Amino acid sequence: MKTYDVVGIGNAIVDVFNQADDSFIEMMGIEKGIMQLVERERGELLYAAMKERVQAPGGSVANTIAGLGNLGLRTAFIGRVHDDALGRFYAQSMAESGTAFPNPPVAGGELPTSRSMIFVSPDGERSMNTYLGISSELGPDDVSDAVAGEAVLLFLEGYLYDKPKGKQAFERAAKLCRNAGGKAGIALSDPFCVDRHRDDFRRLVKELDYVIGNEHEWSSLYQTDLSAALEQAAADAGVVVCTRSGDEVILVRGEEMVTVPVNRVVPVDATGAGDQFAAGFLYGFATGQSLEVAGRMGCVAAAEVISHFGARPETDLKALFRKVGLV
Repeated sequence: MKTYDVVGIGNAIVDVFNQADDSFIEMMGIEKGIMQLVERERGELLYAAMKERVQAPGGSVANTIAGLGNLGLRTAFIGRVHDDALGRFYAQSMAESGTAFPNPPVAGGELPTSRSMIFVSPDGERSMNTYLGISSELGPDDVSDAVAGEAVLLFLEGYLYDKPKGKQAFERAAKLCRNAGGKAGIALSDPFCVDRHRDDFRRLVKELDYVIGNEHEWSSLYQTDLSAALEQAAADAGVVVCTRSGDEVILVRGEEMVTVPVNRVVPVDATGAGDQFAAGFLYGFATGQSLEVAGRMGCVAAAEVISHFGARPETDLKALFRKVGLV
C-alpha cells in the first residue's frame, strides 16, 4: 500500500491578505483586480504597507492538495520555503491541516519565502502581487524517492516549468511516481504559461496519465479551436479535463467523452475555483469513480470555494458530495 493517495508538487506561497480602499490601491500603484508578479524590493514594500495582515498557506497545487485533505485522502506537498517566519508558518500550517510537508524550511541562502500580497477592496476585488522568492528555486534535489515514489497520484503545477530546475524537479517526480506504479498528471496553469512552454507541454501530455486545463489553455496548447484541440489531446493523453468558466466541463478518455453541467452561482470570490475543481476531480479519479462522477465532484468543490473568501474549502466537501448523491 502506498504512503500517500495524492502528492502535489508546486510553488509554496504564503497568501497575505489586507483590506484596502481604492485610494490606497491607487496611491501604491497597484493594478486593481489582477495578479501580477513583482520583484523582491516591490514585494517587501507592499508587505510592509500591510497593517492588518491575515496569512494563509497558498499556491495553486497546494490549494488542491488541501481540498483533497478535506476529503480525507492521505496527502503530501513538495515545495520549497525559506527558514524565516513565513516559511515556518507555511510548513506548520500544512502539517496542522493534515498534509505532510516533507521538505524542511531551507536555512541560509538569499531568497525569502514566496508570498502573494493580496489587497481586498470594499467591492470584493482582489489585487494580487506575487513575489516568487525561494519557491521558484525548487529543483530535483527537493524531490524525495520516499515521497514521489509513494504516491498513488502525483499532481504537477505547470508554473514550475518557468525555470530549468523546476522542470527537472517535475520530470524526476513524474518518473519516480510512474515507475512505482502510480499515475502522474499536470495542471496547465494558464495560457501564458502554455505559450512559454508549448513544445515541452505537448511532449509532456503524451507522457502523463491525466491533464487538467481550461478552454483557453487547451486552445493555446494546440493553437487551434477548442474542439480540434480536445480531439488532439484525447489522442495524446490518458484523461483530458477541460473547464469552461461556468459552462459545461468536458472530460475525455480515449473514445469516451462526458460533459458535466455546472450549477451557476454568483461568486463571492472566484479565487481557487480551478484549484478546488481539481481537488474534487482528483478525489473521484483516485477512488475509482466514473469520469462523470469525478467531474461532478469537481463542480461541487469549485462551487463551495467560490461561495466564500479564500482559496480553500471551509465546508466538509464529502458531506456536500453525499448531499447530491455522489458518495
